[in-house]
Amino acid sequence: MSDLRVVLADDQRIVRDGLATVLGLLDGIEVVGTASGGDEAVARVAELAPDVLLTDLRMPAGDGVSATRRVRDGHPGTAVVVLTTYVDDDAVVDAIAAGASGWLSKDADAEAIGRALRSAADGVSTVDAGVLSRLVAARASTAPAAPVDPPDGLTPREVEVLGLIAEGLSNTEIARRLVVGEATVKTHVNHLFAKTGLRDRAQAVGYAYRHGLAGR
Repeated sequence: MSDLRVVLADDQRIVRDGLATVLGLLDGIEVVGTASGGDEAVARVAELAPDVLLTDLRMPAGDGVSATRRVRDGHPGTAVVVLTTYVDDDAVVDAIAAGASGWLSKDADAEAIGRALRSAADGVSTVDAGVLSRLVAARASTAPAAPVDPPDGLTPREVEVLGLIAEGLSNTEIARRLVVGEATVKTHVNHLFAKTGLRDRAQAVGYAYRHGLAGR
């Protein structure tokens, strides 16, 4: 099996070089290029066609959100994982909406980042638990009012399941919370994904926040 090819973007050289060194020590991961800003990151993705772009959110010359959107639109074969220092930053949700497959705090260890990169390449979203819990707490008090009529024809139960996804619960945990079978939860998840056009749980979190369906 070939190594997972990664482009790394961060405007701080010491962080960028440190991450490149650490990730290069992990089995099966190759850092094929680096960038110091969003525009450069998009250019490197176009040039190198990596499996994953690992990007900071706050950068000059094109931030991580813009880079995520442009990469996912123009180079759908490259997944995106974002790193953030400020986990209650609006940009986290914006990055999810732009198509990021996962997001991690910058204090995540190398193994956690490696797992997130591999998951993203496999089409599976990764949510850092610390980021999610702090994001939910920060958003709960400022979330917009829930709509009278749920968007996209969602049923009340599907809205409830969506809110629990936004809390970071797995299907098993949702089943326990709602006192239903896990198969029932999977059915609700499949239906709400089909109605909303969402691809994965990371996108579902962004959708829930945008529509005022999270943190309730």
